[in-house]
Amino acid sequence: MEEKKAARTLSEHLSLPRPPPHAVAVAINGKKKSKYSVLWALDKFIPEGFSDFKLLYVRPPVTYVPTPMGNAISITELRDDVVSAYKQEVDWNTNEMLCPYKKMFERKKVQVEILVLESHDPAAAIAEEIARTRVTKLVIGMSLLGFFSRKIDMSSMIATAVPRFCTVYVVSKEKLASVRPSDSEASTRFERSSTTSVSTDSHTVPSEHSVSEAQSRFSHLSEMSRSTVVQMDRSSSETEQSGNEGKKSINSSEISSASYHAMSCTSKWRDLEDRREIVSSSSSNNHELANMDWGAVVPENYSFVSHQASNMSDGLLSVHSLTDNQVDMSFEIEKLRAKLKHVQEMYAMAQTETVDASKKLTEQRSEESENLVELKEKEEELMMEEALHRREAEIKAERDAKEKDNLQASLVSPGIQYQHYSWEELAAATSDFSEDLKIGVGAYGTVYKCNLHHTTGAVKVLHAGETQLSKQFDQELEILSKIRHPHLVLLLGACPERGCLVYEYMNNGSLDDRLMLVNDTPPIPWFQRFRIALEVASALVFLHKCKPRPIIHRDLKPGNILLDHNFVSKLGDVGLSTMVNQDDAASKLTVLKKTSLVGTLCYIDPEYQRTGIISPKSDVYSLGVVILQLITAKPAIAITHMVEEAIGDDAEFMELLDVKAGAWPISETRELAALGLCCTEMRRRDRPDLRDQIIPALERLRRVVDKAQNSISRNLSGPPSHFFCPLLKGVMNQPCVAADGYTYDREAIEEWLIEKDVSPVTNLPLPNKNLLANYTLYSAIMEWKSNKQ
Repeated sequence: MEEKKAARTLSEHLSLPRPPPHAVAVAINGKKKSKYSVLWALDKFIPEGFSDFKLLYVRPPVTYVPTPMGNAISITELRDDVVSAYKQEVDWNTNEMLCPYKKMFERKKVQVEILVLESHDPAAAIAEEIARTRVTKLVIGMSLLGFFSRKIDMSSMIATAVPRFCTVYVVSKEKLASVRPSDSEASTRFERSSTTSVSTDSHTVPSEHSVSEAQSRFSHLSEMSRSTVVQMDRSSSETEQSGNEGKKSINSSEISSASYHAMSCTSKWRDLEDRREIVSSSSSNNHELANMDWGAVVPENYSFVSHQASNMSDGLLSVHSLTDNQVDMSFEIEKLRAKLKHVQEMYAMAQTETVDASKKLTEQRSEESENLVELKEKEEELMMEEALHRREAEIKAERDAKEKDNLQASLVSPGIQYQHYSWEELAAATSDFSEDLKIGVGAYGTVYKCNLHHTTGAVKVLHAGETQLSKQFDQELEILSKIRHPHLVLLLGACPERGCLVYEYMNNGSLDDRLMLVNDTPPIPWFQRFRIALEVASALVFLHKCKPRPIIHRDLKPGNILLDHNFVSKLGDVGLSTMVNQDDAASKLTVLKKTSLVGTLCYIDPEYQRTGIISPKSDVYSLGVVILQLITAKPAIAITHMVEEAIGDDAEFMELLDVKAGAWPISETRELAALGLCCTEMRRRDRPDLRDQIIPALERLRRVVDKAQNSISRNLSGPPSHFFCPLLKGVMNQPCVAADGYTYDREAIEEWLIEKDVSPVTNLPLPNKNLLANYTLYSAIMEWKSNKQ
């Protein structure tokens, strides 16, 4: 009954339909060792007639996008264009990686289809693709694991997951490591084994007793073999454990290889046992199996198994010839012996390398400890040097701070220091305050020209209604005696008894006189007006930043801006200025002090007029009016309205400009006018900052001024006299020296010498008519012409 059931199962297994042959599939992981699988597949299957190949590569799907900081962001949190760009980059990298493999197939002149699969489970993805395409040959690389790893390697997972109609070849370094045959190949091998056993004794029918006895004997042999394998593994593991005491590291790659080969040997042994059982099921093989060379099947380590197996088989089986199946089994056992020997050699090598690595690690640790000691010593030295430098820097900072305090104390002393002049000295210097020496009348006094100690100056005498202790006199004396600035009028001395102040003399009078052409004074060129605006602004910044108490002028106007002989402007008449506390100046509202309303109409800050609160922005308003007057030379009343109406139209704006100043540059002048309008805004907070906005704008415009001034000065200045030819009476083009020692233009002197033999200058005969080029004078003439252009 059991024989019939086994025969039915065998017939059903052999009658299963075989899948049609397809292309050969090669699965790679993209690493360098994948090329061995491709090379082995090409060498194996091209000679067998295969010309179609499929290259399988599995990569994880894109679910996150890496960032430059090393993090990753989910694609659900990013824009579609960013995700698409990253996927294109991944595709490009994949194509670059697969390009060398494609060239390997092209060199063999075979067709290849590259399939890129996306999955987190490579084994399942490859198995699904094999099931879909019905490929019957799959080549994969062998993956190695550590000796103590309990995980299943990827090659085993793939071989398990792939459908049974496909044969899986596992390749290691261009050599076949193992094969998982398909069902069709297993059936063919079983059928060949059965056919061989039947053909050996076709007329003998085995009895149930003989078959069962053979099976029991071989079952007992199998149990002994398994026990022997377990004992050998246990003894080898104990030996390894006792020999490895004191070792801290193991070469993981070598042990992984040994573990793989050991598992392969075990699987081969079990395959041989399966083959033995197949052969033992046939009655005609009893004699052959009884006399089989089990010493060749079982390794040398299993010799006592071979001895007992031969004792049990004596008198039971007789062998006349070896079948093909027995030859295959002997070949497999020899391969297992060679692999086992190779594993033992690898293990010995791993032990040697472990000892060497331990020695190197000890030496490296000693070197690192020495380096650490040196680094600590250097760190301590650097810390000491840094502390020393820090101390030196602190001492230097303290010394600099003391010097700065001493300098400020010397420049701004708490007491008032000035040159004292007597009334008699001032009267003598002004010819008893002669009307001929009167140069101006101010709101609080009259100004006379004087000559004190061979120095020309200007004496300001308070009006009769003012006392010598008037507020304006004390204010101006206090301010001008303490501070110095290139664009502030210099105070030479004072006569407190009569309320007189002595200043340096300003040759070109006030800016108001030059703009309004008082006493037929010549007008100021436009480029000098740009410079004057910058100079006045810098003087105001100096006053506003004075320490310890900032100063606000409060009466800025063209009449209080004086010009020296070079038209350098200096700010005067600071009698109405006010000095405020530093705490008020640092307030966020920039509101400094409530004062009584002083100043000149049309120049006073509208917000100051309305509230009586003064601030640095009050001087900014006055500066804006002065800038507009510099451009137009018109009175201050309604000047803001006129410029606002004309600035948008070029024609009207050009008509508004002061034509007596020359040819204004329209772009720069419009920018200066816009700056003046910003300064005259009604609200204080809308006006620009003096130091951070107005000064940079005026400095940039000054560059245009300097360029124009240099160009005008070059055009106005003529060439030197020695550039002229005595014959042409003009600048020479090619200067040369004649025999009389004078320089002439070459063309002119050559025409002269054609007709005459005398000198054009001395009228004396020339010793010769030779001409010598004057290269030095020629270079000077060329430089002058280039500057003139």
